[in-house]
Amino acid sequence: MKFLEHELEYRRATMRNLSRRDALLKMGAGLGGIGLAGMMEQAGAEAASTSALAPKKPHFKPRAKRVIQLFMPGGPSQVDTFDHKPMIAKFAGQRPEIVNRKTLRNTKNGLMPSPYSFKQYGKCGKWVSDIFPHTAQCVDDICFVHSMHTNIPEHAGGILMTNLGALQPNRPSLGSWLVYGLGAETQNLPGFVAMSPRAQPRGKLANWGNAFLPGAYAGSYVNIQKMRAEAVINDLKNSKLSRDEQRRQADLLKQINEIHLQRLQQDQGLEAGIQAMEMAFRMQFSVPDAFDISRESQATRNLYGESEFAKGCLIARRLVEEGVRMVQLSHSIDGYDIAWDTGHGEIENGHRKLAHACDQGIAALLKDLKGRGLLEDTLVIWGGEFGRAPTSEKAKGRDHDHYGYTIWMAGGGVKPGFSYGATDEFGCSAVENRVHVHDLHATILHLMGLDHEQLTYRYSGRDYRLTDVHGHVVHDIIS
Repeated sequence: MKFLEHELEYRRATMRNLSRRDALLKMGAGLGGIGLAGMMEQAGAEAASTSALAPKKPHFKPRAKRVIQLFMPGGPSQVDTFDHKPMIAKFAGQRPEIVNRKTLRNTKNGLMPSPYSFKQYGKCGKWVSDIFPHTAQCVDDICFVHSMHTNIPEHAGGILMTNLGALQPNRPSLGSWLVYGLGAETQNLPGFVAMSPRAQPRGKLANWGNAFLPGAYAGSYVNIQKMRAEAVINDLKNSKLSRDEQRRQADLLKQINEIHLQRLQQDQGLEAGIQAMEMAFRMQFSVPDAFDISRESQATRNLYGESEFAKGCLIARRLVEEGVRMVQLSHSIDGYDIAWDTGHGEIENGHRKLAHACDQGIAALLKDLKGRGLLEDTLVIWGGEFGRAPTSEKAKGRDHDHYGYTIWMAGGGVKPGFSYGATDEFGCSAVENRVHVHDLHATILHLMGLDHEQLTYRYSGRDYRLTDVHGHVVHDIIS
């Protein structure tokens, strides 16, 4: 501690003792250089003193303030969940021409009827598979998009496209773009939190990474399997120093770094380091509270249920209540990073097990948000990176299908009890009001008050954006 104090005093003295002549020589330019230096130092000081996570004004009035993404890596089958296609059973075993036109893998196999029954629910009369009985009770609050399509039927690329809008892990994630554009409503927690009960989704860090955006906008990953509030993030506690002592050290380090930052006339890496150290100090006291679901009533915990995913849904609600801008909760089981890919070998038991693990928690999250008045400005998104073919694989399974699949959204300004777009009569391809992942991202940003064409970042000589040079807002699903 004394060493740091001496270092600070030395740096201050160095700056005080710099002569006018030396200053002019170091600047290399006359009074104009001095004026520029003053402007740059002021800008650097302001940047250092202002948190990168401070709330920012949107481009226009938002419909949503926060996002919860319920990510289902592995590709849930649309025709076995929310896209009812009775014609599959009528033509079981056959290969209709509309299916033959697509380059599906295992193209010799015929149509395979869903092993599940479907029923209509809610005032909207939505058909839902019997593996989602709890979510089915919420269909009047849900907006289904049945015409999604993406670029590639491969998990790693599809997952990156869903989360980054690109097939390579070199672009900022959706959550990072949101925090870059809007900041957060808390200074004690990260603006973007990614969670999973066991395995990280394929692509890992890239799914919540900041890439070339400043480091403050990166997501923080939490493995919630152990469910110990004090241990969800490694090395969170300092067992050797009191809170007051840590605060003194953090303040001193910040002063030293700010002096250094001014002399460098803004350095993104150093600025990110200052912000990261401040956030680390605050998180050790706020994280245990935010992740401690024992603070919830027994009735609330019963509503969500006991599965790991359900507890993650409850934590997600607690985090957005605390001001976190985006929470991504990925579904994983038994350490498998693409859980819904179990559909290859056997759809019936695989999808039933996965749906059972997340169904109650999903419905509870929607009901809980609605009961607290949060659903109207919280956008909840459910879906995977693509869907599954209506044809069979290995007799009882289904292969990948990126031509047409289903996602749904709730709250945050989307139309409730509404279905948009459609696949063909066998659920193979999107044929009506087709929506690409870029369109979905543009729509999410729009709901959050951001113009996807204006939210850009200058890097390597060009302006980048989440939707690259693509994307159209799907205005028809906005209420």
